[in-house]
Amino acid sequence: MSKLYFRYGSMSCGKSLDLLRVAYNYEEHHKKAIIFTSNHDDRYGKNIVKSRTGLEKPAIPVSDDTNIFNYIDNLPYSVDCVLVDEVQFFQKHHIFELSDIVDKLDIPVIAYGLRSDFRMEPFEGSTYMLILADQIEELKTLCVECNKKAVLNVRYSKIEVADGFVKQILTDGEQVQVGGNESYIPLCRKCYKQMIK
Repeated sequence: MSKLYFRYGSMSCGKSLDLLRVAYNYEEHHKKAIIFTSNHDDRYGKNIVKSRTGLEKPAIPVSDDTNIFNYIDNLPYSVDCVLVDEVQFFQKHHIFELSDIVDKLDIPVIAYGLRSDFRMEPFEGSTYMLILADQIEELKTLCVECNKKAVLNVRYSKIEVADGFVKQILTDGEQVQVGGNESYIPLCRKCYKQMIK
């Protein structure tokens, strides 16, 4: 029986790398995995999932009006797995469509994303993944300050001081601002509280 999986973690924990590993495993066994990603994430170009390690694969972009279930249901070939990157940017209806792929088409869906934004507010896609997923798995990474487990995605800017630059933690702004190491760092809760002061 197929399941809906939600694999979440903070920035830099290897979500995209894990997705690409799973896709490779399916291909190695002559099975078909379809990859979707949010059209909001264009850090490495459009219609692509790319890991910080440089590995990449083409992906189908999902916009707010995309119907993922209809896309899969109307394919002229069978699919063995659906993989989703950046699921936090998906809308509520997308998550229900992913659950329909599992429940009606009996195809496993593995979705990767952030649990919360830089303001510690939930993303819509992640909220509904937490509600509907059959299995929830955390991918872990280290806090850049103390090497404990990171649980927060923190947006920052650099401020010039006498002896270089310091990171200023940002707490206001648009929820969606696509970026990587130049804009975000993973922190544990304790270090976040210390740095916010």
